[in-house]
Amino acid sequence: MTANGTGTMAISDLIGPRVCLRPFSAADADEAFAAITPTLTRFMGFDPPPSRDAFDAIWRAWLPAIAEGSDITFCIRHRPSGRFLGLAGLHHAQTPEPELGIWISEREHGHGYGREAVTVVAKWATATLELAAFRYPVAERNLPSRRIAEALGGQVVARETKPKYDAVIYRIPPAGSE
Repeated sequence: MTANGTGTMAISDLIGPRVCLRPFSAADADEAFAAITPTLTRFMGFDPPPSRDAFDAIWRAWLPAIAEGSDITFCIRHRPSGRFLGLAGLHHAQTPEPELGIWISEREHGHGYGREAVTVVAKWATATLELAAFRYPVAERNLPSRRIAEALGGQVVARETKPKYDAVIYRIPPAGSE
């Protein structure tokens, strides 16, 4: 992440073996909106937007935070094909313990894309930012997502009751230090 002379941050593409992540843009909105289903969001703190106009208002609000480098939403694409896979987030990026987030389109579940994307974001953030660790909140019953945190050396440090589910909060060490 580097200043580009306009008070915003330039974020390069993040590349993994099978995934490419880049900051979310308007070009990603159609595919992202189509993938946000009620079953996908059952373990998330939000429900599907009621309309495309509502989703447009949501993603447009992400753009200034992405530009500032304070809350970064990445679009995840399959490297060989460019196929939309989901979104990853680095929230509260300018704090000592930024929060990692991920969702993968239901049609792409079970291929390890979520783990790869979170790993790529964690490695980039560790190399780019001054941080002590990552927070990773997840629904207690979302075992695939919990396995992502555990694969990265995450340990449960707290529990919270959310409106839709009970959550556990993992603390994940900086990438490469586990």
